[in-house]
Amino acid sequence: MKKVIIYTDGACSGNPGNGGWGAILKYGEHEKEISGFEANTTNNRMELKAAIEALKALKEPCEVELYSDSAYLVNGFNMGWLNSWKANGWVNSSKEEVKNVDLWKELDRLSKVHKITWIKVKGHSDNPFNERCDKLATGEIKKNSHNSL
Repeated sequence: MKKVIIYTDGACSGNPGNGGWGAILKYGEHEKEISGFEANTTNNRMELKAAIEALKALKEPCEVELYSDSAYLVNGFNMGWLNSWKANGWVNSSKEEVKNVDLWKELDRLSKVHKITWIKVKGHSDNPFNERCDKLATGEIKKNSHNSL
């Protein structure tokens, strides 16, 4: 199984507002940057979307180290939230429907394809890959927002 390192980040201008996501995929000496934009979204959706799109970019099952500054994303897997939500019919501990359930279901599907280790990094703390992902995400917002200064 190929070992791939992925860094992801999501950003939103307003919450909700225009959003962007960015990801860097590293395999050996190879690096690939991907990013995207969505209007009228949230920061959490963009964090999840970055991970989804990065995992979907892999052409075969891989061993993945996925780095994100989103506690929401990383804890969903590492704290067992996702398994609890699934067991409870996608209802959270507050007896409400899980937010962003469409994206969580897609992440659940992708997590069965790849062997993923979810790693939380501190955001905006001089991690060069996290900083580049942030620039990709915010760059998408700037590029796609018609009202940008």
